[in-house]
Amino acid sequence: MVNQQQFAPHAVAFPSERIRSLFPALRQEPSFIFFDNAAGAQIPQVVFDAINGHLLHCNVQRGGRYPRSMEVDASIARARDSVAALINARDPSEIAFGMNATSFLRLLSLAIGRTLGTRNEIVVTNLDHEANIATWLQLEREGAKIVWWKMRDDHNLHLEDLAPLLNSKTRLVACTVASHTLGTIVDVTAVGKLAHAVGAEVSLDCVHYSPHALIDVQAFDCDYLVCSGYKVFAPHMGFMWGRLELLYALPTFREDFIPDAPPGKIEAGTFIFENVAGMAAAVAYLETLGHNLTAEQGSDKPASRRETIVHALAFIRDYEATLSQSMLAELHSAGAIVYGVDDPTRAAQRVPTFCFCLPGVAPALVTETMSDRGIAIRDGHMYAPRLMKHLGLALDTGVNRASIVHYNTLEEVREFGKVLRDIVSGS
Repeated sequence: MVNQQQFAPHAVAFPSERIRSLFPALRQEPSFIFFDNAAGAQIPQVVFDAINGHLLHCNVQRGGRYPRSMEVDASIARARDSVAALINARDPSEIAFGMNATSFLRLLSLAIGRTLGTRNEIVVTNLDHEANIATWLQLEREGAKIVWWKMRDDHNLHLEDLAPLLNSKTRLVACTVASHTLGTIVDVTAVGKLAHAVGAEVSLDCVHYSPHALIDVQAFDCDYLVCSGYKVFAPHMGFMWGRLELLYALPTFREDFIPDAPPGKIEAGTFIFENVAGMAAAVAYLETLGHNLTAEQGSDKPASRRETIVHALAFIRDYEATLSQSMLAELHSAGAIVYGVDDPTRAAQRVPTFCFCLPGVAPALVTETMSDRGIAIRDGHMYAPRLMKHLGLALDTGVNRASIVHYNTLEEVREFGKVLRDIVSGS
């Protein structure tokens, strides 16, 4: 397994302006600062080109005997190979394409619900997006018992609280890899060890983690993982990964002419082929980034596609840690209440997504003022009503969330901080 840390890119300045030039939306006038990436990131030109190329040259149904149809089949196969490299899957057949992570979570929960038996306990958390809670709560009508792994007062999940919840009746642990609201990273590798020790499985929501750090289903030792491409510089689509032997065993809906084998048994109906082509192009973008930054560092050329992706995410993770530290400094300077990890020295425990409130200022007013100043952030409950309740916040007002990715800059963070301070001072 490739060690991401050995590629720590401290010797190379991150070329943020060059990277921004690759994203057409960031070059538009009037210019704007986009800090709403947790709701969906912008896409690079190569992704536009892949989508347009598909619609122009092979906008036909798959499975035909003519060249354009055969190219659709080849494009989907290439995309499976690309995503397999992105997440370190053992076999491209473990990758299924579809609409989004939520629909895959529901598909998975329906299948798991038919296999409960005496193992009928499902562990969920109050940190997660509601999509990774409500889908599992639906199984109570199938005889499932929902067990809650709850955050402590520090707004973190603790492994020592999970261990006593697991036993011979545990069927599955469902949790996120990184909180879409707080930015907190969960030690999912340790979760996997605890769950597997009692014979349970693990399902991970990797949507929010995907643009920020290296996904490795083998290192995570999980059993299922879902992701939405539009968070990782691709169009609106989603994918699901599962251990091959488990996907074979899942009782899923399929039409009679579909073999009872992955990935086909997971992909009900026709998905959006041009967006799958865009997902492959997003992976190619990361590979190009890894190649270029490695060459500038003077390191040896990566030995594989996977190693190139490892390089890219190492550079991104390192740069985003700097952005996180600066962002926390700006929030603190404005007197903001930051939920989750708020210590700049602990940036490694989070991704650069910041949930905050300004005391005495309505979140909607903060968002509107930011918008007037050309900065896009978000307010509300962030599709996490149980997390809002834990934080003691009303659903109708919620919080503010500013979310950063690697095409954002320190200058943008400083401008954000200036506007925050102006709001506090009434300027």
